[in-house]
Amino acid sequence: MSRKFTLGILTAGLLAAGSAQAYQAGDIIVRAGAVTVDPNESSDHVSLAGSGLADEGWEVGVDSDTQLGLSATWMMTDSFALSLLAATPFQHNLYGSGSLPKAADLGSTKHLPPTLTLQYYPLHSSHKIQPYIGVGVNYTIFFEEETSDTLTGAVDNYLGGGVVSSTDMDLDDSFGVAAEIGVDIRLSDQFGINAGVWYADIDTTADINAYGANGDKLGTAKVDVEIDPMVYMVGFTYSF
Repeated sequence: MSRKFTLGILTAGLLAAGSAQAYQAGDIIVRAGAVTVDPNESSDHVSLAGSGLADEGWEVGVDSDTQLGLSATWMMTDSFALSLLAATPFQHNLYGSGSLPKAADLGSTKHLPPTLTLQYYPLHSSHKIQPYIGVGVNYTIFFEEETSDTLTGAVDNYLGGGVVSSTDMDLDDSFGVAAEIGVDIRLSDQFGINAGVWYADIDTTADINAYGANGDKLGTAKVDVEIDPMVYMVGFTYSF
């Protein structure tokens, strides 16, 4: 999804105005469309207890993904609302950063990022075009973490070779602040189009476990990752 396209719709909504029956206290607004999570990630160096792995400068990057998004909004008054954003699970590939080759495939993870925001609608409810801003909290749940043969081989080589037969990974869930800006353009009393942009504070710690041929754990490498994505959504609205 193009950032310019999303921001263009937001700008058009903020500059235009019209007249039609719009939002009122008690309304429920459902928004659905394509949602892209675009990480602005940074990470500490990977560290392994009892070793100098942090000196190697290994870091982790996270790619973007697009899924189906859905939000439900309850208008508490004509100007204030509570909104919950959800989506089908996002899957992100993890790649090498720092001293690791950027093309190195390190693994993947899935996550769900439910986000609750308090929204403010500055225009009168009679306006056909309704911009809004919001602030709230995000809770990100990571699951189905997987490591690649490339990562297993890199850890094995660092430990001397021929000692690591497998690895796995666990990512801590994250809780942080979120902010949003968006606009609804009403096409009728019930239907319209929507564009929105969120920022979410998502930080996690990855535990990468190394195992020998007999299944014994050889050690756990840790790395703190700040994902902090921008989230873009373009879709349709239905209110009742």
